[in-house]
Amino acid sequence: MLRFYPVFVFSLLLPAVFHAQNNNIDFRAKISFPGQTLANVWGYAAPDGREYVLAGASKGLIIVDITNPDNPQQIVQIPGPNNLWKEIKTYREYAYVVSEGGQGIQVVDLSALPSANVPSKFYQGDGPIAGQLTRIHALHIDTATGYLYAYGGNLFGGGAKIFDLHTDPWNPAYAGKFDQLGYIHDGYVDNDLMFSGHIYAGQFAVVDMRDKSNPMVLATQNTPGNFTHNTWLTDDRSVILTTDEVNNSVLAAYDVSDPTDIRLLDQIQSNPGSNSVVHNTHILGNYAVTSWYKDGFTIVDITRPDNLVQTGNYDTYPGYAGGGFEGCWGVYPYFPSGAIAATNISAPGTSNNGELYIVTPTYTRACYLEGTVTDAISGLPIANAVVEIMGAPTPTLQSSGAGGAFKMGQAASGYFTARVVKGGYQTLEAPVLLENGQVTELHAALFPNGNLTVSGVVLSAGKKQPYEFASVFLFGRNQTYNTVADAAGAFSISGVQPGIYDIAANALTGANVMMSNQILIADTSLTIFLYPRLKPQARPGSEDDRMVVFPNPSGDAFTVECRLLPEQEGVLRLTDELGRTLWSRPVDADSPVVRITEKLPAGAYLLWLDAGAPAPPVRLFRQ
Repeated sequence: MLRFYPVFVFSLLLPAVFHAQNNNIDFRAKISFPGQTLANVWGYAAPDGREYVLAGASKGLIIVDITNPDNPQQIVQIPGPNNLWKEIKTYREYAYVVSEGGQGIQVVDLSALPSANVPSKFYQGDGPIAGQLTRIHALHIDTATGYLYAYGGNLFGGGAKIFDLHTDPWNPAYAGKFDQLGYIHDGYVDNDLMFSGHIYAGQFAVVDMRDKSNPMVLATQNTPGNFTHNTWLTDDRSVILTTDEVNNSVLAAYDVSDPTDIRLLDQIQSNPGSNSVVHNTHILGNYAVTSWYKDGFTIVDITRPDNLVQTGNYDTYPGYAGGGFEGCWGVYPYFPSGAIAATNISAPGTSNNGELYIVTPTYTRACYLEGTVTDAISGLPIANAVVEIMGAPTPTLQSSGAGGAFKMGQAASGYFTARVVKGGYQTLEAPVLLENGQVTELHAALFPNGNLTVSGVVLSAGKKQPYEFASVFLFGRNQTYNTVADAAGAFSISGVQPGIYDIAANALTGANVMMSNQILIADTSLTIFLYPRLKPQARPGSEDDRMVVFPNPSGDAFTVECRLLPEQEGVLRLTDELGRTLWSRPVDADSPVVRITEKLPAGAYLLWLDAGAPAPPVRLFRQ
């Protein structure tokens, strides 16, 4: 659904934007593990409905029952290599743990849970690599085909080692390798299509893995930080999300529906300007859940992958911010209950006390604001104009691109003020209605700065005679000008900014008013002829003229006479130009005259009479 709003104009400098912490996420519990750090985290939902966190601690795999997220219970720690790096994935009822500390792949039989007597063993290769598999940095499992991909570590220059789990998950079997592009830090595989992260080459590769003995590289793509850490594919297989593990990094979205034409769609930072480092991202439906080291983790609405919008976040590392590799290592969002598990390498200010957070998110759809910025006079696009959504819990900023287009959004819905800023142009503000899951379109035509003189004469409509001492008004979005004509009906207003104005003239006779809407004033020598028109006598109950308003324009109160049929009732409503009701009052045929005494800013308003058949509004001008 698209919503359209009128032309507006804006201006400002682009500051750092720091998102509010712990937004749309509720804390449930935290467990600390003194004497050991935590690395990545995964989860397991048992057939009996119980849910378990699988946390990669430096001294081995920790299994925690979080079926009651407010009271998690550690079941067991299964010893493993004493090493900071641990990665875990699951296939069926088995967990697979790898580490830079060696010992190959640790296989854990989770079917024994909730018993603490959980069987495990180490697999170090078979066939041509029998006994050779030791260090592994990360892994991913293609659950659609039942193959495990081990990345980094020893063997084949840190390329991918592939193992068959489908035949016997307890006993992995070597099935092939992919080392044509060198070291792989992490990767994602779905239905034999691999997206491998080549961190030192700064790129991801798209690889056809159907033939494990002869993989085929379909494409490679460098990522914004040229240090590609991990990748994750959307459910429709059309978009890949990537992370770069460097200071001031981004979460990026690429269209990979055609590997021969990969396109960067958008990129987003947790806290722009803070220098924070992104780590691991996972996709759950239309959301990317991503760990950001010192920022904790974020939830980003990826429904429109060319307009990524952060709609939730939780700071697991309070009191710290910026670059560096401390804080949240991993996050797991796939529990059927909706709970999320996140791991801190260590508690803030400590060196080796890992932390596990359990939280519950509220997945909130983004409110989108999209449009273009153009020069109102030439119609040409304006690049690098800054668009800001003001009045939100977190200020939202975006710059227009080379074609003048901008795309942005936020989690909070409601009425807000949009502002656009560009040097050499006027700054205007306009209200916008933002709704969750909806796109509001706003096309901003910016007027250049100027200092114009608008002059003219007020003439009668019939005799073309001047109206002496008539009041003349120019109503712009952010400016209002007025003057009084002389005895010959001539007027002149100086210092007028170029723009679009409503123009009104109010003659001394009181009821003689002429209004002309949407007049473009961009010429310094423009002369405007205003022809006051006499308001005809309305017939009672006629649909073409059911209200008489005087005075209009007015600097004080408006008097409204409603022309209603006998015993007819209705509601008189005053709205702004976006239709927001500012004032309302019931009326009937016995009490048809109403005074509007609301204190309103100078500008144009709409007055509606809802009394059965629809009727157009009367435009009011507050001077």
